[in-house]
Amino acid sequence: MDTQLLNNLIARRRSVFPPVFTDQPIEKEIIVQLLENANWAPNHRRTEPWRFQVFRGQALLRLADFMAKAYRDKATETSYSETKELKTRKNILRSDTVIVIILQHDPEEKVPEWEEIAAVAAAVQNLWLSTTAYGLGGYWSTPSTLPALTDWLDLPEGQRCMGIFYLGHYEMPQIPGQRGPVAEKIKWVED
Repeated sequence: MDTQLLNNLIARRRSVFPPVFTDQPIEKEIIVQLLENANWAPNHRRTEPWRFQVFRGQALLRLADFMAKAYRDKATETSYSETKELKTRKNILRSDTVIVIILQHDPEEKVPEWEEIAAVAAAVQNLWLSTTAYGLGGYWSTPSTLPALTDWLDLPEGQRCMGIFYLGHYEMPQIPGQRGPVAEKIKWVED
């Protein structure tokens, strides 16, 4: 394996937001491969706590309508923003695919919940890196309406929604990453 390719891929991963997505469709086989890569995330005691619901085509319209309504229902008279409601719908409809990220709690509770959440986050990182490798844009969002989305999806007991991953081809220049020096975040303990 070319380690420099891996290093570059990790450094190039960015949040790419739906407003820059194009209308170019993504082949279903690519989405399956992205999710196959997500499936290889590390997890303690092999609980594999990630689940995915993939919305495409007309299903995006149903999801967009629901999310806009959930926002309206949650907003107060002073917090409501028509712009935010419209953006909620538009982000979904601008995406080729929306993947709902779901946590499946281990019914035997072999590991603490935080480890299951960390495993789901690792699966999303695999998904995101794969998205980058395929030249696609992606963005993981955790809207405040996640509890309502969990109910709307009619998830079985032990499952809950952990966010939405917007996915699409995009058009925009590569944005350089910004991170502080890793040396400032390391303490070496050698003796």
